[in-house]
Amino acid sequence: MAQKIKLGARPKSFTRLVAFPMIEGGEDGCIEVQFKYRTRKELAKLTDEVQGARQALHDADIEAIKAKADKNEPIDVFKQSDMIDRDISLTVDYLMQVMDGWNLDEKFDRRALEQLADEVPAALRAIVDTYRTAINEGRLGN
Repeated sequence: MAQKIKLGARPKSFTRLVAFPMIEGGEDGCIEVQFKYRTRKELAKLTDEVQGARQALHDADIEAIKAKADKNEPIDVFKQSDMIDRDISLTVDYLMQVMDGWNLDEKFDRRALEQLADEVPAALRAIVDTYRTAINEGRLGN
């Protein structure tokens, strides 16, 4: 029997099993993730805020380069490691706002999410995609 809908009775959170390819062994890894519930409009607002933060960092970088160029100062060399650090940090910022926990042995906190991002990058992309799909389409599975 189908579940009866009751408008205004939004859940606080929901859980999904998130699967992603593992580098070793050729099999999928999975994490059960507890997500914070948001409406589609609330998710759009959060996404706008995250994109705004990324844009602000980009704009600050451009301004710093322009300031150095105006003073004929050497411009810092682009470093891949800086780009990865920033990307991990921004993605973890987002996930800390959409996740309540997980079923890993490690405590759910920023440090553990950063470690997951570094060691199993496919997991973060899968978590983000699973959350967006669940909020926008209401799917139960992956």
